[in-house]
Amino acid sequence: MRKRHQILLAVSAAIGLSLTPINASATPSTGVHGEILGQVTFDGKDYILRQITIDPGGSTGWHFHDGTLYALIAQGTLSHYRSDCSVDGIYSAGNTLIEPSGSDHVHIGNNSQTTPLVLEVIYVNPTGSPLSEDAAPPNCQLPG
Repeated sequence: MRKRHQILLAVSAAIGLSLTPINASATPSTGVHGEILGQVTFDGKDYILRQITIDPGGSTGWHFHDGTLYALIAQGTLSHYRSDCSVDGIYSAGNTLIEPSGSDHVHIGNNSQTTPLVLEVIYVNPTGSPLSEDAAPPNCQLPG
């Protein structure tokens, strides 16, 4: 219970920090914009709250995370694919998503809709880790 309280406290502190614009970093991402809304380091982990907007037709590019990512789809629809190009999920506004850590969890997110996709994301990364790690495109074709 104490650990959960500490994590909630860390996330709450991150929310209170000022806005810092940055660009998304997966390759080849297209039409992806991100802002860090807050960040705090606690017990060897970085807790980062970030808002990500993906333009219509945009994509995160193939990537993975060194830590766990928790996302809320605030607006629009996210099409999420595994490294074998199978659909991991189609997530609409109000849905949540957890992306596990590690290079064995390569994935891509697309916005195939005509309106912007907005995600509210919490990264729980080892201290100093990047938000994402680029990954080579798999040898498969995305549906659609």
